[in-house]
Amino acid sequence: MFAVIKTGGKQYKVSKDEIIIVEKLDAETGKKVSFDDVLMCGSGADVTVGEPMIKGAKVTGEVIEQRKGDKVIVFKKKRRQTYRRKKGHRQNETVVKITDIKAK
Repeated sequence: MFAVIKTGGKQYKVSKDEIIIVEKLDAETGKKVSFDDVLMCGSGADVTVGEPMIKGAKVTGEVIEQRKGDKVIVFKKKRRQTYRRKKGHRQNETVVKITDIKAK
């Protein structure tokens, strides 16, 4: 069984016991989180599509860790002007293991 959830402005296709990396959630390591914004769920040919969400559907997971993602380098340059700017950024992210998918 799979589900498509929405969190942090993005959509993720998840299934049971899968590990996903999402935008930072306000939960500590080891805590349970639930995703109520389920857009689609089903298995095989039996698929339910919400309009836009499926009422009563819920995906639960467990927070494995809070971490920072890979560094992204932003480099600006204008030729022949001695103008150079270099900045780095690391996005905060949460690693979640999906434990259960409940569909109505």
